[in-house]
Amino acid sequence: MSEVVIEVGDRPIREVNEDIIAACKPGAKLRIVDTLSRHNLGIGLPPDVNLHFEGSVGYYCGGLNTGATITIERNAGWAVGEGMAKGHITVDGYAGMSVGAAMIGGTIHVKGDTGPRCGVAMKGGNIIVEGTIGYQSGFMAHSGRIIALGGAGESCADALWEGEVWVCGEVKSLGVDVKVIEPTAEEVAEVDAILDPLGLKDTSREWRKMVSGQRLWYFESRDASAWLMI
Repeated sequence: MSEVVIEVGDRPIREVNEDIIAACKPGAKLRIVDTLSRHNLGIGLPPDVNLHFEGSVGYYCGGLNTGATITIERNAGWAVGEGMAKGHITVDGYAGMSVGAAMIGGTIHVKGDTGPRCGVAMKGGNIIVEGTIGYQSGFMAHSGRIIALGGAGESCADALWEGEVWVCGEVKSLGVDVKVIEPTAEEVAEVDAILDPLGLKDTSREWRKMVSGQRLWYFESRDASAWLMI
């Protein structure tokens, strides 16, 4: 199947997305050009398609993805992959705040740094960041893994539920109700299995695994001060 080229430019985003969806036949390869950092590109994409965005994109690119493979050649605005269920998104540069917000599955791979609240309220899937994740990353993550290879900003893993934040490198500060534990060999092997297909496996890394301290799982009046710190 030949590659389909779709131009964004200053066209209405609804029109652009209609053209993208119309071209998303099984096995299709799409190249999206002249992106101009426009917002809401490639929303609700189906499985078994491959999209390459030339240049940077704005916010919510790849949101509600149901299985497409998406590559963003440069940077992405906030909430790339928001609410995605399946698929794989690669950002070759920087990704703004709230990467993978409320995602329930799939993989997001950011080759640069991310802004704050990476993985906020995520409910499944994996976010791999080769650089540093911004402040309050993992905030209220219900499930899934955030894996940061280049450190983390302030208030890391704040108010976690059952999500996990794995960090190699400096963590500027921990958030509320975070517990840092030593991962088991089996857990490290699981993370290595996620990193290996991306060419990022390195058995010499020293990991910090952050999970919930569970103080906030049930409100108690004696813990009211902890809730006020969120």
